[in-house]
Amino acid sequence: MQQLRDFFASKQILEVNTPLLSQATVSNPYIASFMVPYANNTYYLQTSPEYAMKRLLAAGSGAIYQICQAFRQDRPSRLHNYEFSILEWYRPGLNHQQLMDEVAEMLCLLLPCQHTERLSYQELFSQRLALNPHTATLKQLQKCAAQLNFTGDLSRDGWLELLMSHLIEPQLGTTVPVFIYDFPASQAALAKIIPVKPDVAARFEVYYRGVELGNGFYELQDSQEQRRRFEQELMARQAQQLPIVPIDENLLAALDYGLPDCSGIAIGLERLMMLALGCNNIAEVMSFDSARA
Repeated sequence: MQQLRDFFASKQILEVNTPLLSQATVSNPYIASFMVPYANNTYYLQTSPEYAMKRLLAAGSGAIYQICQAFRQDRPSRLHNYEFSILEWYRPGLNHQQLMDEVAEMLCLLLPCQHTERLSYQELFSQRLALNPHTATLKQLQKCAAQLNFTGDLSRDGWLELLMSHLIEPQLGTTVPVFIYDFPASQAALAKIIPVKPDVAARFEVYYRGVELGNGFYELQDSQEQRRRFEQELMARQAQQLPIVPIDENLLAALDYGLPDCSGIAIGLERLMMLALGCNNIAEVMSFDSARA
């Protein structure tokens, strides 16, 4: 932890704090928030400090980072705990490729590695599964997944994520951390779409020894596009009979006011510590995991 703080201090990146409880939360149907009723209102424990940190960026904070607790209703497992530590940072003036350079520098400081590797999402699927993920048909994706003996009705992105998590991810970053960048536009989340590649989002993930460490974006600045994506996610939640959550209007107001051109990333700290120490379960690097909290 001290090495991390020294790393950010050396780059004059300011440490900040934001609330753990918020009036809104993420609409992503794959992320389940904890609800906290209080004084006839519903609050949410943060799943990451992203929205609040973007409000600080819009207010002129400059480069910032935060180390804090986050909460998600994930079933406890080797890589998941419902309460965990998160490192999140934002760099105005950097695109996602430049932020990857900085993340690589940090990882080489903390992990037993001297360098990192990079592959585009398309290169990855081409090398591992002989598929172009941007043009493959639903039938081709289903055929590739047949070896998993999976029976279910998934969307195109659902099949891509199944192939990624079950056939590709366990072998990623075997020797050194690997960055996978330029995801399909349909998986953009809060990332910009690359203008010269309208089917590609400026998003990246970093993996080491089969573990996803972080998720980064060249951040979307368009409030109307962000609202459209939030509304699409709420429709997906409704279709899956998941709780409907309020859109974070404070975030959209900050985007309207003006988010600076920037990139950001969130990294699960227990996963990073687990890999740095050669452990096999995040419970080994937590004082009290969910079973002992």
